[in-house]
Amino acid sequence: MLPGRGRDGRATGLARMLGTRTAWTPVGDGEFFCPGCGGDRNYQRLTGQRRFTLLGVPVLPRGASGPVVECAACRRHFGTDVLDHPTTTRFSAMLRDAVHTVALAVLSAGGTCARTSLETAAVAVRAAGFPDCTQEQLAALVDALAADTGRAYGEPCTPGLAIELHEALDPLAPHLAPVGRESILLQGARIALADGPYTPAEREVLATVGAALTICADDVARLLAAARTPS
Repeated sequence: MLPGRGRDGRATGLARMLGTRTAWTPVGDGEFFCPGCGGDRNYQRLTGQRRFTLLGVPVLPRGASGPVVECAACRRHFGTDVLDHPTTTRFSAMLRDAVHTVALAVLSAGGTCARTSLETAAVAVRAAGFPDCTQEQLAALVDALAADTGRAYGEPCTPGLAIELHEALDPLAPHLAPVGRESILLQGARIALADGPYTPAEREVLATVGAALTICADDVARLLAAARTPS
């Protein structure tokens, strides 16, 4: 028999008289991906104070509660770690920028920036969320990057380029399923292969992409080999 309840499971008089209540105080707000609703929603960040109640009236403090995140739509409470998950809008932007960065890195490593490579890269970047991207724009960006960094076409993956790739891919990788991480690497591989076999510089860039996406070296090698096989 549960404390405060009779043999029939009903609350006894004592249980009806005594209880606890939490008073929540808003300490922030914003937008988040609500796992309850399955979409982007507004939220309030709350901290609480628990109190014993007597006949529904708070009488004695019982300590702090929270903080929690309350969805403005479904009113469910979640741990604050839910805010680590990007909103749908933010996730789309991260994915778009990641594909764009990988495409530029592979083109820079390719040496010639051939028309076939530019065409393949432009298709990937447009599909990722830059619908107006053109081959000419990508070529101009690669030239500008080379001039800004002093990096020549076909160079191995320099520390600066590796940093750029990690900055774009590291925050995204934890939120992608394995097939999603592999898809980004394969897009880079197809850009590299569009004008012929991988060059050493392209392989090095793609290995850096794989590491940033937390794909192990063996799987990177497998995926690069698979990309060379016509479907």
